[in-house]
Amino acid sequence: MVSPVVKRYLLAVQRYKWAGLACLLSILGASGVVALQPPPPVEYYAEGTLVDNAPLVSLTNTANTIDQLGRGIISEEQLLSEVLLQEVARQLTTRGVEFTASEIRRNTTIAVRGGDKDEPGKQAVVRFIDEDEETATIVLSTLFQGMVEFSRVRNKARLQAIIDALNERLPPIENALRQAEQALEQYDRQEGPAIQAAEDGSLLGQISGSQQQIRQNLITLEGIDAQMRSLQQRLGMNADQAYVASALSADPLIANLRNQIYQVESQIDGLRQGDYRASHPVVVEAQQNLNTLQLQLARRKQEVLLGDGQTTALAPGVGNINGNLDPARANLANQLVALQTEQDTLLRQNQVLALSEQALRQRYASLPNKQLQRERLAYQVGLKKALYDQIQARIVDAEAAEAETVSSLTVATPPTAVINEPENPNPATVLLAGGLLGLIAGGGIIFLLDMLDGTIRTPEDLEKILRDLDMPILGAVPLIRTRPAKAAPILVQPDSPYHDSYERCLSKLRLTGFEDSVIGPRVVLVTSTVADEGKSITAYNLAIAAAQAGRRTLLVEADLRSASKAQYLGLVKDEKIFLEPLRYYGGTLGDSVAMVPFIENLYVSSSPGPQRQAAAILESSEMRRFLSDARERFDMVILDTPSLSRVDDALLLEGETDGMILVARPGVTERAVLNTALEELDMNDDIRLLGVLINGAAVDLQDDDDEDEFIDEDEYDLSVDTDELSQVVATSPVDF
Repeated sequence: MVSPVVKRYLLAVQRYKWAGLACLLSILGASGVVALQPPPPVEYYAEGTLVDNAPLVSLTNTANTIDQLGRGIISEEQLLSEVLLQEVARQLTTRGVEFTASEIRRNTTIAVRGGDKDEPGKQAVVRFIDEDEETATIVLSTLFQGMVEFSRVRNKARLQAIIDALNERLPPIENALRQAEQALEQYDRQEGPAIQAAEDGSLLGQISGSQQQIRQNLITLEGIDAQMRSLQQRLGMNADQAYVASALSADPLIANLRNQIYQVESQIDGLRQGDYRASHPVVVEAQQNLNTLQLQLARRKQEVLLGDGQTTALAPGVGNINGNLDPARANLANQLVALQTEQDTLLRQNQVLALSEQALRQRYASLPNKQLQRERLAYQVGLKKALYDQIQARIVDAEAAEAETVSSLTVATPPTAVINEPENPNPATVLLAGGLLGLIAGGGIIFLLDMLDGTIRTPEDLEKILRDLDMPILGAVPLIRTRPAKAAPILVQPDSPYHDSYERCLSKLRLTGFEDSVIGPRVVLVTSTVADEGKSITAYNLAIAAAQAGRRTLLVEADLRSASKAQYLGLVKDEKIFLEPLRYYGGTLGDSVAMVPFIENLYVSSSPGPQRQAAAILESSEMRRFLSDARERFDMVILDTPSLSRVDDALLLEGETDGMILVARPGVTERAVLNTALEELDMNDDIRLLGVLINGAAVDLQDDDDEDEFIDEDEYDLSVDTDELSQVVATSPVDF
């Protein structure tokens, strides 16, 4: 049994043989051109070796850095740079050797070795090819000199670039250092005394002194309060009243007016004792003087209490006060006023001391932040100072490295000239290799084209797809020849060897588990996914097989968009049915069911197509009555419908049937279209798919337990004339 992969590839070779042959001939022709090339002329090449170079003693870090960077020059891109080649070409011109930079690059090859664990140092084997031995040596020597000098110049340039970069970075770093130092200096001027006072303990001493002074003042205030209470008890007045009384008693005008009032009162008392009446002029005059003096006394008291505009009023809220104190009481009143003044002074002093203590405590509490801020500023100064010192040291190191900077390349092996005799390959070997390569490439082209083709090519692939989708397989119809080759592919011979294939399909159809009938589905619909899959031939041959099995069978040509094929069975259509298809199916025009003359039990309902309104006819009540009547009159009814990818006629008629048979054919059925159609049918619960019939199979595909093979035959054209109907002996698996 041939492997499915080999079978598929053989089919691909048959389809794409011209593409593979074209690839084979192209490669074979190219190899022939290479084989017929004349042998190349004899050449010479000069070869030498360059290795890494490093100073024996390096005292500076910059020199080591330049040396490490310079070692990367051993590469084809660096050693054959355009600048170097231009300079070498100029020097060769001065020595009488004419070469352009592009010619030098084209004739020069560089092989780099080393640079790994086994061989740390790199070396470059440089080869220059030319027709003249001496010229090759001169060019390679000049090229070596240029490479060494180019490396030295590049290292010098790198060193100068480092010095320039350091000098460029130095001014902003120095400026940043100065700014950091100024910020630290300014902070020390502002916060330095406070930090120093906290550090030497004077701030804590001030806080303790303030607390001690407040306690001392509180003790003094207690003593003053005791004295004031004693004086107030003795005088019968408080400090404000004592102050007013003392002020009134000390005023000379008030004292004079009181003295005059006392004299006048004494005079009036004497006159009254002398029996002077109150209306006596002397008494009246004395009384008037007394009133005047009392008025002046009240006015003077008011002036003393309210002030004269330059001094503050004396206790405006105080009521009647004895303003005539004797010297002893006046002395006590003055003491009480003095104690009140001392008390106010001590209270104000305590307030000031409390505020001062609070401010000192706040300064002491903020001291850690100030110290931390100063440490930050000092740290910034240290960082910038370290960076500034590092840049200064690098500048000095780079300037000292100038004397140690040399080329990173040295010549290990001077250029020597060697003859180069190119190998001339054997033409037969080239042609053989080209032929093998062409066969491989042609086969690969054929395989690639087959992989890009979405058509299912072998029955095995088609069966695998159906089994993966869990779709029932009704059977397979093999590829069959006809004689002559263009004969109608219809099984009209009762002893045709290919009847077994269709009979097995009918037997499998009876076992589909159809519950409405013990003999299986009676009305089935045959369709396919695309055209040319053989669904019409399958419908015809299934109907013939059912009729020859003794079942009264009707074949309905339900593809109203195509012409009828009933002439292949010797039937002639009435031309009137093209004009009135509904009357045709209604039974009032012509005979919608005709018996096949040379096949017993077979009847055909010819298509009135092609019709523009095919869908309307299929959905009409006449068509439904026609199919219902057919179900009653015949043992089996087979409907031939258009493909699913063309129109939806099969889906319109499926509801009038017991199920659908899907026809698939290797070499025609497309994988994506088949998968999509099966998925849509599986998701639609109203449509019953009875199974898939594999048409045009090269191997007989039965149930899982069957191992029978089909006969592998060639495909053929099935266009046929009606006159050849009598010569039909077999069938073909394609559409009409």
